[in-house]
Amino acid sequence: MPANRTLQALLERYRAGEIPLEAAAQEIEGLRLESVGELARIDLGRELRCGLPEAVLAEGKSAPQLAAIAVAHAKAAGRCLVTRVSAEQAAAVREAAADAGLAVEERPAAGILIVSDGRERPTGGGMVGIVTAGTSDIPVAEEARAVAEEMGCTVRCAYDVGAAGIHRLFPALKGLLDCHVFVVAAGREGTLPAIVAGLMDRPVIGVPVSTGYGFKGAGQAALGSMLQSCSVIAVVNIDAGFVAGAFAAKVARLAVKT
Repeated sequence: MPANRTLQALLERYRAGEIPLEAAAQEIEGLRLESVGELARIDLGRELRCGLPEAVLAEGKSAPQLAAIAVAHAKAAGRCLVTRVSAEQAAAVREAAADAGLAVEERPAAGILIVSDGRERPTGGGMVGIVTAGTSDIPVAEEARAVAEEMGCTVRCAYDVGAAGIHRLFPALKGLLDCHVFVVAAGREGTLPAIVAGLMDRPVIGVPVSTGYGFKGAGQAALGSMLQSCSVIAVVNIDAGFVAGAFAAKVARLAVKT
């Protein structure tokens, strides 16, 4: 098998004295992959390279496949985040994890499992505020929350404070004033992120949620509204709680470092 060119170049830099041993070891770890039979290739270096954990998307995988991947990941990395999990898949993961001596933390509102060998998640990652327009938006918000917490952030939440009753928003935001960044999830017409951004001096990430019906339903109107916002916001895809939580955690980390 031919040598990995990236790894070969790294070793040549170390041999030439261009980088110390510790730096070379870190870079090698950042390239680390591990195969689970012919099912998957786990990217164990993602957190080192990109600052966010490798996650396993449960959709499209059978229950036995998902269980095998999650257990292998947790054994190799210490913690494994599994998203969009069905009840059947969750049962299979729990059984396989128990057989392997691993713990499983369930976040049912988010459809997430966290499989671990007992090591704790990181801390000190800043503070993320998560706001929803309605109760139907909570599952997506909870996915964002689980991811941000897994990346070491403290998360504060204010749910069901939407624009249909704007008087609900102001007291809810009072408890979130110390947050470094906001994730705001809204379906239907998706107004809330723009309103929050017009009131706060912190970055706001809008998450359109696939609620709503009829013309431009299923999150399309919310996405269009957020993209057209005259307030300054960033927008992720429909129901993309994972992406919103991970991006918010990255922003909050930078705020703490500075």
